[in-house]
Amino acid sequence: MKTCGMLKPLACAVLALSLLAFGAGPLYAQPQGAPTSFADLAEALLPAVVNVSTTQTVSAKGGPEMPQFPPGSPFEEFFKDFLEKQRPDGARPHKATSLGSGFIIDPEGLVVTNNHVIADADEVNVILHDNSTLKAEIVGRDAKTDIALLRIKPNRPLTALKFGDSDVIRVGDWVLAIGNPFGLGGTVTAGIISARQRDINSGPYDDFLQTDAAINRGNSGGPMFNMKGEVIGINTAIYSPSGGSVGIGFAIPSTLAKPVIEDLKKFGRTKRGWLGVHIQTVNDEIADNLGIKDKDHRGALVASVTPKGPAEKAGIKGGDVILSFDGKKVTEMRRLPRIVAETPVGKSVDVVLLRQGKSQTVKVTVAELEDEDAKPGKKADKKKDKGDTGPASKKVGELGLSVSPPTAEVRQKFELAEETKGLVVTAVDPSGPAAEKGIKPGSVILEAGQTPMNQPGDLAKRVEDAKSAGAKTLLLLIDGPNGPGYVVLKLEKK
Repeated sequence: MKTCGMLKPLACAVLALSLLAFGAGPLYAQPQGAPTSFADLAEALLPAVVNVSTTQTVSAKGGPEMPQFPPGSPFEEFFKDFLEKQRPDGARPHKATSLGSGFIIDPEGLVVTNNHVIADADEVNVILHDNSTLKAEIVGRDAKTDIALLRIKPNRPLTALKFGDSDVIRVGDWVLAIGNPFGLGGTVTAGIISARQRDINSGPYDDFLQTDAAINRGNSGGPMFNMKGEVIGINTAIYSPSGGSVGIGFAIPSTLAKPVIEDLKKFGRTKRGWLGVHIQTVNDEIADNLGIKDKDHRGALVASVTPKGPAEKAGIKGGDVILSFDGKKVTEMRRLPRIVAETPVGKSVDVVLLRQGKSQTVKVTVAELEDEDAKPGKKADKKKDKGDTGPASKKVGELGLSVSPPTAEVRQKFELAEETKGLVVTAVDPSGPAAEKGIKPGSVILEAGQTPMNQPGDLAKRVEDAKSAGAKTLLLLIDGPNGPGYVVLKLEKK
C-alpha cells in the first residue's frame, strides 16, 4: 500500500475516511511537529558539554637497536645518546595528544566520557565551554560499556545535565548531539533515532541507540539529548568507511549508563550481577532437537554452568533454556547478560526455565561478577604430560570426524587440561558435517543427544539410535576455543 505522502490530497482523504468507516481506527499516533529551531535548547545545553584532551607518551620504534652492555657500563649512556640522534623523528619517544568529548553531571565537577577517550592517557584535561582548562582525575572506568567518570575542581559551580529515560525514546523521535568533532570545539547536530537495541559487537552489553545526527571522530563521549534537554545517550561509535559521518552513529542508552556511572562514583568500579552460565542462541535446528515448538520458549540456552557458581547452586543445568530472569522476559540470548549484570548483588530472584519440554522456576542468589569469573566457561590451566596412550581414535563417518578419549598423549597433542572429560576430536573430514559447522581437531564432545560421552562407542551408539529413530540430525555439546556450545550436525550415510 502506498503511503499518504505519495498520493494526491483528495485520494489520501478518501483513503483515511474509508479506513475509519470500517472501524480500523487511526493508522498511527498523532506525531509531534518538528521544532522550528533548536537554538534555545542548544544555548541552554552547550555550557555543560566539555572537550576532553589526553596526552600519552608513544614509545620509540624503528632505527638501530641498543647493544647489550654489562650493568653500569660507561658505554651505555654513550650509545643511548648516539642511537637517539640516529632515529628518524617519528621513531623517537614523543607525546601524542587526542581529543574527545564529555559532559558535566554534577556542578562540583563530575564529567562523563567514553573509556576509549582516556585509555592509556598519561594526562587528562577538560576544556570547559569558556575555554578554561582544568586537570582531570580519573574516578573510575568500565571497559565493558566504554564509560569513564572524571573529576575536575572548578572555582565555581558548573552547569550540569540530567539523565532522561532512554527506554521511552522511540524510533523517529528527534535528538540533539553536542560534541567536539575533529577538535573543532562545541558543535551541535540534530537528527532522529534511527533504530534501537543495536549490537555492534563492541562488548558483552551492546544495546546501542542508532541515530542519523552527524557524529564524527571527536564526538566520542559527548551527550545525546531528547527534546526536553535530558541526556538519553552517550555518543560512542560510528559506522564509516570514509572516517566521516555517513548518518550511522551509535550511543550508549542512558538506562544502561546510569547504574554504571553510579557504581563508578561510589566504588570507582562497577559491581555487576553474575549468574555463572555459558549461554547461546536457540536456533531452529537446536529447537527441533530439544523439542521446543513454541517460539516464545526460545530464550537463552545454557551450554554449561560454572562449578560452585550461583546457577549450579540453584540447580540450573546445561540444556536448560532460561525464559525469564527476575520477572524480565528473556526474548533473545543477548538480553540475559545485561539483565543479570543490572541485578543487585545478593538479590534472590526467580528464574523460569524450560527443561525437557517442561517449565519450572528456581531461586537464584545473584553473586558479583569478578574479573576471574568474567568467562564462566573458562578452561583450567593447560598442562602437558606423558603417559599411556590408551585406545586409538575411532572414526564416526556419519558426522565426518574421528574421536578419542582424552588420553595423556591426546591431551598433550592438543594442549588440553588434565581433567578434560568427554571425547576429543582428533580428525575432521573437510567435506563432512563437522567441518561444515566449523568443528576442528582439539574440540571436545561433552554430550551427544544430551547424553554424556566417555568412550568412542558411546558416540557411535547415539548416532545409531538417532538413525533408528528416523532423525536426520544429532545435537552435540562441544567445548571449543570459545567455550562450550551446542551444535547440530547432519547425519550422513557412511
